[in-house]
Amino acid sequence: MRLRHILVSLVLTLSCAGALAVAADAAGAGTVHARHGKLGTSVVDAKGLSLYLFEKDKGKKSACYGACAKVWKPLVVKAKPTAGSGLQSSLLSTITRTGGAKQVTYGGHPLYYYDDDHKAGQTEGQGSSQFGAKWYVVAPSGKKIDSD
Repeated sequence: MRLRHILVSLVLTLSCAGALAVAADAAGAGTVHARHGKLGTSVVDAKGLSLYLFEKDKGKKSACYGACAKVWKPLVVKAKPTAGSGLQSSLLSTITRTGGAKQVTYGGHPLYYYDDDHKAGQTEGQGSSQFGAKWYVVAPSGKKIDSD
């Protein structure tokens, strides 16, 4: 019985460690790239997932917390983000969210993922109006891509 308990504990420990490694890798250095898609060229993460701005955000401050941040997950990093090919390093920065996490900004806009985008190139959140304002993918210029 004791051996079973030790094995279960070991499996749980390894599972948690693996999950933490994936989360740390996802947060990583936060390299963002430009990707051409059906809406034109937009800002994406290292895996090609679309990144959005929220029109309710003002003055480089996020207005998306609680339920909003569950649907629109902020792009957070542990290290300084970097601009990939097609993007301007001078437009890339971070803000500090409530709680201390560093959220990536581009063109002064905090960046978010949409929970219905599951693969590279998807833009299911484009133009949607949720949590009090509209959401748009971001152009390499730092401006929204308005397809409305």
